[in-house]
Amino acid sequence: MLDLQRLRALHAVAVHGTVGAAAASLGYTPSAVSQQIAKLERETRTVLLERRGRGVRLTEQAEQLAATAQQLLAIVERAETELEERRGLPAGRLTVAAFASAARGLLPAVLADLAVRHPALDTRLTEVDPHLSVDLVARGAVDLAIAHDWDIAPLPAPPGVEQAPIGEDLCDLLVPAGHPFAGRASVRREDLGGERWICQPPGRVCHGWLVRTLRAAGCEPDIVHQADENPTLVALVAAGLGVALIPRLGRGPLPAGVVEVPLDPLPVRRLYALWRSGAARRPAIAETVRTLQAHWPAVSARN
Repeated sequence: MLDLQRLRALHAVAVHGTVGAAAASLGYTPSAVSQQIAKLERETRTVLLERRGRGVRLTEQAEQLAATAQQLLAIVERAETELEERRGLPAGRLTVAAFASAARGLLPAVLADLAVRHPALDTRLTEVDPHLSVDLVARGAVDLAIAHDWDIAPLPAPPGVEQAPIGEDLCDLLVPAGHPFAGRASVRREDLGGERWICQPPGRVCHGWLVRTLRAAGCEPDIVHQADENPTLVALVAAGLGVALIPRLGRGPLPAGVVEVPLDPLPVRRLYALWRSGAARRPAIAETVRTLQAHWPAVSARN
């Protein structure tokens, strides 16, 4: 008899690509995940992981077993959903994936609220890129994802994944205090040519949005500094090293030397909650989505 928890560990490695990332998603240590895989190898008399440099690679047999594990986990999820639906109360473990600024600016208050009102619900948060989080939902690695898209770059939901809007987050141009834009009431997108830009690396949603937005306005962006975290981007602007377009959610107070200038028109990104269609009836999903939507007006007003 194959152990479900060991299959869950193998499936997590298949989804996340590394033992460390799988452990983080499951709330285990990397050593615990490695032990689960080793026991599964002994049970199946099969080599499942092969060393490749500093990482691991799933063998062909492991890929097949991971696909079967995904099917079994989906059956378990349906059973848990039916039981929770019968009780009518949010309960059990709920894994949530969110992008960085939502994890910082929105989720703490939401998760604390859920913990007080629904003590039987055990929510677990993982911070990931929005495009990755949608795939994690589709593959059954997390229960719920908080993702975002931009007005010119919609985020598609794959088949079998449902979504609900949470709210709209505004984005401002941040410039050093001595910049010519600092004293203006607003700046048109067509005026942004020739600036030195600070933004997230290629592959990030905000990077792609910036490039497309400026090109649509007839400007080719000169990206001179790249960093993952918004506080780092703000610090680079404060040092006078360029300008940045940064959303308000989770941004926090601006330091001295940084001026916020509205763009005309004001860029908007939309936040969504996404979950698998098979789990739509689960009270934990429905209540978490309602709580996210209920908290958004207060969060948006603070930004």
